[in-house]
Amino acid sequence: MKSRTKPKTSEKPATPRKTAVARLVQSNAPNIDDDAEERQRGGVQSLGRAFSILEEVARHREGISLAELSKLVGLHNSTTFHLAKTLVTLGYMRQERDSKRYRVGRPLFALAASALDEIEMVNLATPVLEDLSRETGESGHFAVRMGDSVVVIARTSGSGAFQLTDRVGVVRPAHCTALGKIILASLRPDQLKRFLERVELKPSTGKSITDPAVLLREIAEIRRSAIAIDDGEYHAEVRCIAVPVYNFTGDVIGALGISGPIWRMSDQVLKSRAKLVQTAAARLSAEFGARDTAKSS
Repeated sequence: MKSRTKPKTSEKPATPRKTAVARLVQSNAPNIDDDAEERQRGGVQSLGRAFSILEEVARHREGISLAELSKLVGLHNSTTFHLAKTLVTLGYMRQERDSKRYRVGRPLFALAASALDEIEMVNLATPVLEDLSRETGESGHFAVRMGDSVVVIARTSGSGAFQLTDRVGVVRPAHCTALGKIILASLRPDQLKRFLERVELKPSTGKSITDPAVLLREIAEIRRSAIAIDDGEYHAEVRCIAVPVYNFTGDVIGALGISGPIWRMSDQVLKSRAKLVQTAAARLSAEFGARDTAKSS
C-alpha cells in the first residue's frame, strides 16, 4: 500500500524547466574579475585616446578645431570634447577663446623640457654615438650651445688609429668647428647679427674663418644643406663633419658629428660618412621627440 505522505519540498526532484532556468541564472551571474578587467581596458582605452588627441594637437601649431580633431583621431565629437576638456583642465592643452581651436599647453613644454635636461640628453646621445663610431671608426660628438660657444656633452671613441682625445665638457668656439657652425646656422638672422657684433673670430689654425662675410656665406650654405664641415679649422690635422639634431618643437637642440685625421677623412670619405651621420642624427632627433627631421631641416 502506497504512503500518502507528501514529500518535503527539499526532496522534490527538479523539473527540466527549473534546471534550465537555474543554469541560465548561474551563467549570467556577475564575475568580479571580468568586471575589473573590463574597467581596466576602459581606462587604458581612454588613456590611449587622450594621448592620440594630445599628439594630434601638437602636430598642428596653428591650432585645430574640435571637428577636425575628432575626424583625425577617429572619435565621436562628444567623446573628443570630453577628453579634450579634461586635458584643458589639466593644462596640457588650451583652447583659444575666439576661434575655439585647441593648442598644446605650457605644462607640456615644461614636462618635455625637464625630460631633456643635460643628463638625459647624454643618456640618449651616448648609444647613438657608440653605434656611429662603430660604423665609421671615428670619434663621435654631441654638442649643445653654451653662450657664444658650444660644449661637447657626449663623445665616443672609434676603432681607428689616432683618435681625438677631447674630453666631455670641452668648450669649443662656434665659428671654426663643424659642431659650432651647425649651432650658428640655427640662429635667427638677428641673433646671428648680434653674435658677429660681440664675438671676435679668433683663429685657431691657419684655416680658421676670421672674416664675418665669409662665415655668413658658409652659414647660408649650411642652412641649405644641413651639413657643416671643419677642414682643419680648429685642429690643423683634424677634419670634422656635423649635422643638426632637433627636438619635439622642430628647433635645433644640438649638433652631432664625427672627427678624424685629415689623411683618413678625405673628401670622398666625408661624403660617404655624411649619410651615416645624418641617419644617427635623425635617430637622436626622434629620441628627443622630433617627428619629421626632414621637414624641420
